[in-house]
Amino acid sequence: MDVIEVIKEQLTSNPIILFMKGTPNAPQCGFSARTVQALMACGEKFAYVNILEHPEIREALKTYSNWPTYPQLYIKGELVGGCDIVAELYESGELQGMVKGAAVAE
Repeated sequence: MDVIEVIKEQLTSNPIILFMKGTPNAPQCGFSARTVQALMACGEKFAYVNILEHPEIREALKTYSNWPTYPQLYIKGELVGGCDIVAELYESGELQGMVKGAAVAE
């Protein structure tokens, strides 16, 4: 399976997935840490990919998503955005609804 197929499989198999530097319990950058905090505060399970352990995904996802930075949050296969967008959505209360909606649909 080529790397784009792996990415597509991850997106279809996980209603909420975060491509990040590190893991939720040990983020490796401040942006990933802030994004994880917002997601965890929503109270639903989510999948993650540590792009530091998967350099081929790290490079291919930038092209696939047309988004150059990490973290990248996807809900129901759609790119939500990175740290600033996720933080804004959390502050406005929208992220909680998006996450709960994806978790219910699982």
